[in-house]
Amino acid sequence: MDEIKVVPYIPDEDYDNPAMVVDFYEFTMANCLFLHGFKDTTLVFDMFFRKNPDNQGYSISAGQRKLTRFLLNYHFNAQDIWWLRTKGMSEEFCEYLRTYQWKGDMYALPEGTVAYPHVQMVRIECDLVGAILIETYLLQTMNFHSLIATKATRVTGLNTHTPRSVMEFGTRRAQGESAGNDGAYAAVLGGCVGTANCLAEMKFGAEVKAVGTVAHSFIEFFPTEFDAFKAFADTYPDSVSLLLDTYNIMESGLPNLIKLDDYLIEKYPNDPNRRVKSARIDSGDLARGSKRLRKALDAAGKPYIKLVASNGLDEKKIANMELYEHAHFDSYGVGENLITSASDPVFGGVYKLVAVKQPDGSYTPKMKCSDSASKAIIPGKKMPWRLYDENGQAQCDLIAMDDEVIEAGKPVTMVNLDSDAIERTVTITPTKVKKLLVPHVLNGQLAIELPSIAEKKAYIAKQLTEETWESELRLECPHKHYVNMTPAVAECRSKMYAELHGGKV
Repeated sequence: MDEIKVVPYIPDEDYDNPAMVVDFYEFTMANCLFLHGFKDTTLVFDMFFRKNPDNQGYSISAGQRKLTRFLLNYHFNAQDIWWLRTKGMSEEFCEYLRTYQWKGDMYALPEGTVAYPHVQMVRIECDLVGAILIETYLLQTMNFHSLIATKATRVTGLNTHTPRSVMEFGTRRAQGESAGNDGAYAAVLGGCVGTANCLAEMKFGAEVKAVGTVAHSFIEFFPTEFDAFKAFADTYPDSVSLLLDTYNIMESGLPNLIKLDDYLIEKYPNDPNRRVKSARIDSGDLARGSKRLRKALDAAGKPYIKLVASNGLDEKKIANMELYEHAHFDSYGVGENLITSASDPVFGGVYKLVAVKQPDGSYTPKMKCSDSASKAIIPGKKMPWRLYDENGQAQCDLIAMDDEVIEAGKPVTMVNLDSDAIERTVTITPTKVKKLLVPHVLNGQLAIELPSIAEKKAYIAKQLTEETWESELRLECPHKHYVNMTPAVAECRSKMYAELHGGKV
């Protein structure tokens, strides 16, 4: 056999293949198992999380569209193979990857589904190589999208049933280009009406609308503030929105705003659309500023001019202004605290092996026990269900084995996942039940008609307003959604824990 010569890899800053978004240990594992003859073994992995961001009562599952597109286009290039050889991967493994296509199954919550800890967001069933090598990309995608979509529902007030108009302004503070683009998409799913990010609209369409007017630098450039206002209005007479706090809101910005609107009335007397649409303040006491501006504009006969606030806002600052200071802004621009979910910037989704498929078609459950019972995963190939009461609200989520059937109108006995619960076993009769995981990719082929952004946005709003208990949505001390197991799942988990670690969970 001829000796294989490895040519040194030359780095390329412009190279980009999403399939190579991989933690290196995934390659070392896959190569080892491949060489030991397991390449055709089918594995089942669950992606789930253990804690809602900010200790809130719910999360929003997002990222499924991007993950689906990734799996459908999964491949390795010659440059990838070249690099892998330099990192010690076997020639047989590298040749296998050269023509590899992802042929597995991906079941997931529909994008925008309200999600809870320990309930799978994604289930992967695939050959060993494909199941192992997608872990990092899957987690990166689902964790970030879910984090920002969840935060957005709180900033836009969907969780408190007080929806407000919010524009996502955080691209310049995002952790990189992809975070800015994906964050804008996820923020719109969570209720935002637009984004400052132009590339986001180019990528995702008009539903992720790019919005914006001027910065302080534009106004500073002109000899006077009014000159700046007039130049902008003459250029964009149908969409005049101005920034008032470059110099002084009440003594300069407001008088010039009124003067400009009068100028537009005189210039376009028969076109009521060509008026000042809105004015934004980005500094100072925003709540006090809104009240003073609203009073002055109304007194000047200009109630149609809307007020916009920005500057370090988040859901709590906005709620405090509205509830305690009676500030009345028509919309908000929210930047860094939304795009980074600054109050809790990590969505802790994990990806765990739960079963290995046997030649006879059965599944052998697998389990990570850990020294902490709370981190002991739920083994086996499973399907989560959502159980509803007569009011159409979700009573609980139930994790069942994949072949178990839960029926509406029939008693269901469940074991509480919380080992500290006083009543571990309960029986309820749900009015309606729903399987939560739906096939997105089957045998490597698209298996779902992916909904539009508008449809997903409406889906999120409907769940939060009609199907989720209000006690789970409150900002302080939210109710913990019940997540239960069927007796079969509970027995499998307890038996495996006792065998592998000792004790019960």
